[in-house]
Amino acid sequence: MKLWAGRFKKETDSLMDDFHSSISFDYKLYKEDIEGSIAHATMLGKQGIIDMPSSQLLVKTLKEIMHDIEQEKVEFSVSAEDIHMNVESILIERIGDTGKKLHTGRSRNDQVALDMRMHTKKQIEEISASLSTLIDVLIAKAEKNTDTIMPGFTHLQKAQPITLAHHIMAYVYMFLRDMDRLKDCYKRTDVMPLGSGALAGITYNLDREYVKELLGFSEISHNSLDAVCDRDFCVEFANAASLIMMHLSRFCEEIVIWNNDEFGYVEIDDGFATGSSIMPQKKNPDAAELIRGKTGRVYGDLMGLLTMMKSLPLSYDKDLQEDKEAMFDAEDTVKGCLAVFTKMFDTMTFNNEKLYKSAQRGYTNATDVADYLVRKGVAFRDAHEIVGKLVYYCIGKGVALLDLTLEDLQEFSPKIENDIYDAISLETCVNVRKLPGGPAKTAVLDSIEIAKQKQQKYSI
Repeated sequence: MKLWAGRFKKETDSLMDDFHSSISFDYKLYKEDIEGSIAHATMLGKQGIIDMPSSQLLVKTLKEIMHDIEQEKVEFSVSAEDIHMNVESILIERIGDTGKKLHTGRSRNDQVALDMRMHTKKQIEEISASLSTLIDVLIAKAEKNTDTIMPGFTHLQKAQPITLAHHIMAYVYMFLRDMDRLKDCYKRTDVMPLGSGALAGITYNLDREYVKELLGFSEISHNSLDAVCDRDFCVEFANAASLIMMHLSRFCEEIVIWNNDEFGYVEIDDGFATGSSIMPQKKNPDAAELIRGKTGRVYGDLMGLLTMMKSLPLSYDKDLQEDKEAMFDAEDTVKGCLAVFTKMFDTMTFNNEKLYKSAQRGYTNATDVADYLVRKGVAFRDAHEIVGKLVYYCIGKGVALLDLTLEDLQEFSPKIENDIYDAISLETCVNVRKLPGGPAKTAVLDSIEIAKQKQQKYSI
């Protein structure tokens, strides 16, 4: 018999049992559910709401159930619907009527809100730690490549020379923002809802602050209606997860392109590539492609949560059961992708010679020719036009700007002198851009130190 069956004269249809049950996925909350129940039972005894021997027996048996679940000695029942009712049913089966006291002063509504918040806090901590590990790997690679010149792109066309370190650090700052977002999300997740009941609070003399301390929350909720039906923290988490995946996907897209023979910038380690069933020469960047593809899954999880929440009246509605699969999928996908990407990037090798030669092509130093002319007294718009014509001339000749003789260059402007060659070398083009945030070695080293400080600040 179901624990809520008193009101009913007829068993639920077997179809409804399967449709209604969430134990197939919310079993993942068993630890949080039992930890929350232990804190609740402890508080009930402390407050004299139940006698102390009953409180102690509840706590002891709940710990035993936790151990048995972890040892895979417990079989959950679909008819018990969810993890909360499964644990309570097992408890009653083991200690009889004393087990029925556990739910005093509590509803499944505030119980599941508690479980989800506890679970999400742990996931945020784990994912934040994974991001920090990835940032360590990226920064280590950047520190080794502050002198490695490569082309920077706009519109996927070569634009200006930068360094590999500068490019990598762009992603470091993306992932730092992700850490900051997770820390901010953690703050709003860290609210203890137990004591809100079904929606209207509890008549017993509960000590909510005591439960908050036992469970390690920073504050209690202050509106019982909102507390049981708030899933903003789930949406925020899924949004943060989506942005993490977006950043991973952007980096993976570049790695897929750079791994192509036409670029040849990187070589992915064999451990993170696959072959073809028909073409023996193939080495495919499947790890990067899968991460790029899985990004859509997490976007879907976010959209599912937003859509599920958009029309719910106060307070609790069964629709909220749909939060779990989306959350579980998002967190598992992000954690898996971060782990794979971190090791893939750490084992990946860059072809520094190809990066440099690629930067030599595509007139990436054209802007520096214009800047050179400005320093010689030419108005920037005039300098821009002169260099545009100069590049057009070089394209026709099939040569680079540095291949032209001084006489050739002076045909376009008499202001050009022999110092042009040093002024527009790739090394100069990079290292004169030493303003904060620029690609010069000094600026990148400063950027790395600032990133390390932010990494510490945003850690949970």
